[in-house]
Amino acid sequence: MDQKYIKEKWQKYWEDSSAFVANNNSQKPKYYILDMFPYPSGNGLHVGHAVGYIGSDIIARKKRMSGFNVLHPMGWDAFGLPAEQFAIKTGISPQESTKTNCDNFRRQLKNMGLSYDWRREISTCEESYYKWTQFLFLKLYDRGLIYESEQYVWWCEELKTVLANEEVIDGKSERGDYPCIRKPLKQWTIKITKYAERLLEDLNDLDWPESIKKMQREWIGKSTGTDIKFDIVGVDNSLKVFTTKPETIYGVNAVIISPEHPNLSDLMISLSREEQISRLNKVNSASVESIVGVHTGSVAIHPMTKEKLPVLISNYVLSSYGQGAVMCVPAHDDRDRRLSQSMGLPSTKVIETDDQGEELLVNSSFLTGLTPLIARNSVTKFIEENELGEVNTRYRLHDWIFSRQRYWGEPIPLYKDKSGKIIPASLNELPITLPKVESYLPTKDGKSPLLRETEWVIKKTENGEKLTRVTDTMPSWAGSCWYYLRFMDPKNDVEPFSEAALEYWKEVDLYIGGAAHATMHLLYARFWHKVLYDIGLVSFKEPFRKLFNQGLVTADAFQSETGRIIPVDETEVTVDGYVSKKTGEKLEVFHTKMSKSLLNVVTPETVINKYGVDTFRLYMMFIGPLGKSKKWQYNSIKGCERLVNRIYSIYSIPSNKLDSGKVELIDNAWKIAFNRVDRSFKNFNFNTAVAAFMEFINVVEKNENNISPSTQRKLLITLYPFAPHICCELWTLSRNLGHVYEQKWPQNSSQIIKRIKLMINGKFISFHQKEEDEETMLSELRESLEGKKIKRIIHIYGGGINVLTDE
Repeated sequence: MDQKYIKEKWQKYWEDSSAFVANNNSQKPKYYILDMFPYPSGNGLHVGHAVGYIGSDIIARKKRMSGFNVLHPMGWDAFGLPAEQFAIKTGISPQESTKTNCDNFRRQLKNMGLSYDWRREISTCEESYYKWTQFLFLKLYDRGLIYESEQYVWWCEELKTVLANEEVIDGKSERGDYPCIRKPLKQWTIKITKYAERLLEDLNDLDWPESIKKMQREWIGKSTGTDIKFDIVGVDNSLKVFTTKPETIYGVNAVIISPEHPNLSDLMISLSREEQISRLNKVNSASVESIVGVHTGSVAIHPMTKEKLPVLISNYVLSSYGQGAVMCVPAHDDRDRRLSQSMGLPSTKVIETDDQGEELLVNSSFLTGLTPLIARNSVTKFIEENELGEVNTRYRLHDWIFSRQRYWGEPIPLYKDKSGKIIPASLNELPITLPKVESYLPTKDGKSPLLRETEWVIKKTENGEKLTRVTDTMPSWAGSCWYYLRFMDPKNDVEPFSEAALEYWKEVDLYIGGAAHATMHLLYARFWHKVLYDIGLVSFKEPFRKLFNQGLVTADAFQSETGRIIPVDETEVTVDGYVSKKTGEKLEVFHTKMSKSLLNVVTPETVINKYGVDTFRLYMMFIGPLGKSKKWQYNSIKGCERLVNRIYSIYSIPSNKLDSGKVELIDNAWKIAFNRVDRSFKNFNFNTAVAAFMEFINVVEKNENNISPSTQRKLLITLYPFAPHICCELWTLSRNLGHVYEQKWPQNSSQIIKRIKLMINGKFISFHQKEEDEETMLSELRESLEGKKIKRIIHIYGGGINVLTDE
C-alpha cells in the first residue's frame, strides 16, 4: 500500500471538489467548530500542536456525516512581538517573515489531511482584515470605553515593549521569560472593568470546563467589603481603604497604597521630587518574591481610635484591588506582618481562639468578645451610621492596557490636534496601514518606532490643520477578539460581517484550544463580544457556547553526563536504558513538554513521511483522551501502522464463500466496536475508538476475514473521520457508490444480539443467543459451579465470559 500516493490523491481531490466548503445559505442545521487559530512562528508545528487539530477534524467530519452544515475554518493570529524581534535581529520585515511562516503552517496543516474550509482563510495582519479591527476599535471608542492616561505599566527592556499584566508572570515576560519592571507611561486603555459583573454572571450559562470558569472568576475577583475613610493630616480629602474584613479595624497599624494610586502625588507632596523618585524606584524595582515598603510622608487618622498611622507604599498592593489602598493588619496577614517587621511597626492581635476552639475578637473596643462574623456586621453598621464608609463591591479585574510601543500591530486609528484633543479617524480612511520603516527598534525612551516616520505621523486636514497620528499599535490580542465572527463572512468588503451570516451561524458550537488562554484571549473575546452585543452588531451574548481544552503532548528529553542536551533522533534504547547513538554514553532521561531548546520536538512531517498520514492521525488519538496530557512514544506507533495495513488487507482479499457462523460473530463484534466508537464522541476520548477498531480487526482476522460487505461498508464509514485517506481509497476500490464522506453516520445499536460463549476455567459450557447480565448467566451454571469459589470473571471480546474458580 502506497500511503503517500493515497494521501496526495485524496487531498487533491478534496481540494479540487471543494468537499469541505461551508454554505451560508444551507437548509441543513449548522455546526460551527473552531480551533484557536495559531500564531505562525518560524518554528512550525510539532505533534503537540497537531493533537487538537486532528481531534477537531474528526469531530467536524463526523458532524458532516450526521447531516450538519459544518463551518470549520482556519487562519492566522499573525501580528505580534516574535516577528518584530526577528526583524530586529535579521532585517527581514515582519510582513515577509509572517507570510513565509503562514505558508509553512498551511502546508503542514494540509499535510495532515484536515478538512478546513480554506476559502475562508484569514490573517489578522492583512489590511482587508485589520481594517475591520480598526473599525471595531472606533466603535469601542465611540462608547466611551477607550481612554488615555499615564499609569505604571510592565516594561520589558529585552523586548523593548510594554506588556499587559496578563503577559507578565512573577515579574517576567510570558514570552521569553525576561525580567520586567514597572514604569510610568501614557497608555491607551480599555474599560473592561465596566463589564466585570456581566463577564462574571454569564459564565454560568457556558458549557466550559469548570477549571476555566474558576480561573476567570478569580481573575475578575469580585469581593464584597467595606470602603472605610481614613482622613489624611493636612489634606482635605480622605483616603478610601477597601477591606473584606472590617472587623479587624482595631488591628490596623498603617495604611498601604499601590505605587499607581491616583492620589500618590498629593500623599508624597512633603517629599522632594528626588526623594519621591528614589522611594518609588525602590518599590518598583523590587522582586515579586520580596515585600518592600516606603513611607509617603503622609499620616492617616484611624477612623475609630483617632490614632495617627503612617501611609506606606508597597509592591504587593494592587491598583486593581479596591482603589489601590488597604489596611495593614500584621497580626492576621503574612504580607502585612513581613512589611511591618521590615519597617519596625507595632502589631496588635485582634482575633484569638478560646478554649472551645471558637474565634473571638480581642483588643477591639465594643467588638471584643464577638465572633468575627457578628463583629463584621456590627462594625459595618457602625461605619455606615457614622458616615465613616460604606459597603461596596469591588473587582480584582483592572482596565486593559491596549497600546504597544512597537511596529508590528494594528495602527490605532486616532489623531491628536495641536491642543491635544483626540480626533478619531473617519471610516473612509480605514484601513490605516503600516508604513515601511528603516528600524523596528523603539526609541530610546521606549516610544514606538513609528514615531520616526514623520510623513506618516503628520496628517493635514482639508482646512490645512495638522493632526498628529497616534503611533502606538494594538496588542496581538486585538485581532483574535473577533476573528470567529469574520470567519462567518470573510470576503465581505463593506462590513466586518453581515447580519445574515451571523443569524445563520450564531455562536461557535465547539471551541477547541489550550487552557493557557483562560484570562487573556477568552476573557478579551468575551468582553469585545458583549460590547458588540450592546451596540447591536451581534444578537447573541456569548461567542463560544462550548469550550474544550485539549491536553498537552509531552516527550522525553535526553541529557549527557556533562549536561549537554542530546537530540532525540541521536538516541536509542538498550537493555540498560537510553544511550547516545554516536558515543554509546548512557543518558539521563527527563519527561517534559516539547521544546526546541530541549531538542525533543517531533514534527508531523517526520512521522507522516515514515508511517503515513492516517497512521499518524490514529496514533495522535490513540496515545490518550483528547482532553488529557499524553506522552509521545515512537515505540508504540507501530500498533497504529499495523492497524492501517490490516484494514487495507481485508479489502484486498477476494470475497469467497462466507461462513455464516463466523459472519455472525464478526457482525456482532462490529456492533460492539461501533457503539464504543460512537460513545467516544461524547467526551472526545478517541483513544477508546482506536482501541475498538484494533479489537474488531482482531476478531475479523481470527474468523478468517469472514466479514460481510455490509459490515465492510460500515467499518469504512465509521473509520473515515479518523483515517480519511485510506477509507476514501478503499471505498472506491470496493466499487461503492459515491464517496465515503457522503454517507450517513450509522445509528447507535444499543440492542446487540450476539452469541455469548460461557466457559469455566477455559472449558466450554454453553452458548446464549441473547445478551444477558452476568448474574442471569451465572445462575444457569450453578450446578457446574457448585462448591467452587469464583476468583475472577474474564470477558472474552466479542464472544462471552470465562469464569475462573479455585479448582
